Amino acid sequence: MTDVTPLWEVFIRPRNGLAHKHVGSLHAADEVLALDAARDVYTRREEGTSIWIMRSDAIVASDPAHADETFDPAGDKIYRHPTFYKIPDEVGHM
Repeated sequence: MTDVTPLWEVFIRPRNGLAHKHVGSLHAADEVLALDAARDVYTRREEGTSIWIMRSDAIVASDPAHADETFDPAGDKIYRHPTFYKIPDEVGHM
């Protein structure tokens, strides 16, 4: 059996108030080394305020072959469309 170093996915939040964004992947033996490596590789110029890491083999993704049923449009649910709601005049432009 070969010893394979786990692959980790790295997510960085550039500023407070923004969402974390996937920036890349790296190999590391454990979560401490992965976090250190992510900091060294992806935030060299102080780009981030927060780092998330996740083992790639723990990610569960939707199947592209089932995209039609997974992302079925909600055209028959008019309440999900913003045109269904009345906006009071005092609110102004949204």
